Amino acid sequence: MGTIHVVDDDTSFRTALERRLRKAGYEVATYSSAQQLLDRLPDENGPACILLDVRMPGVSGPELQTRLGELGATLPIIFLTGYADVRNTVKAMKAGAEDVLTKPVSSEQLLRAVEQAIARHQMSRGAKAKLDALRVQLARLTPRETQVFELVVRGKINKQIAQQLGATERTIKAHRHRVMEKMGVQSLAELVSIAERLGVLSQMSGEDAQG
Repeated sequence: MGTIHVVDDDTSFRTALERRLRKAGYEVATYSSAQQLLDRLPDENGPACILLDVRMPGVSGPELQTRLGELGATLPIIFLTGYADVRNTVKAMKAGAEDVLTKPVSSEQLLRAVEQAIARHQMSRGAKAKLDALRVQLARLTPRETQVFELVVRGKINKQIAQQLGATERTIKAHRHRVMEKMGVQSLAELVSIAERLGVLSQMSGEDAQG
């Protein structure tokens, strides 16, 4: 299911939330202040999210959101507020909050928001893991294979690459084959897609513009 980190200075509200979430099958960690959460940062390895009160003494909810962002934390944040304020809601969402719920929150609304936040976070973690794996594969290419990779995804054919790198077409063909193998792809389209996802193409167009 996952762990929900509840940050709220109102003891009775915190307890009520904890009870509801545990009943739904979640693990719950509670904090009476934003500073408490900063002192023991949540583990990001499993499914989790943060339920965060907007107005608290000391460090406020939005300030904690900023602080966590600076620390590179990626856990989704759902804000809880006693005052439905459109301006602050928009501000919180723009800063990356998953949702803003107005107190009192119904169990149904609360659980739906938590479920969606965790699901989205898991998806983005999965996408990040895939991207990290692709970066590792790219780093395994030799300098020459990297050159061939960059020219292939630019749409150059073997003959053009051979001329540009001062090699034979046969050698380029062999390099190209190894690039496809190391990157785990079967087609040029897949290779171009990887280059786009890793930002290789945008880096190259930037270099072209400078050149």
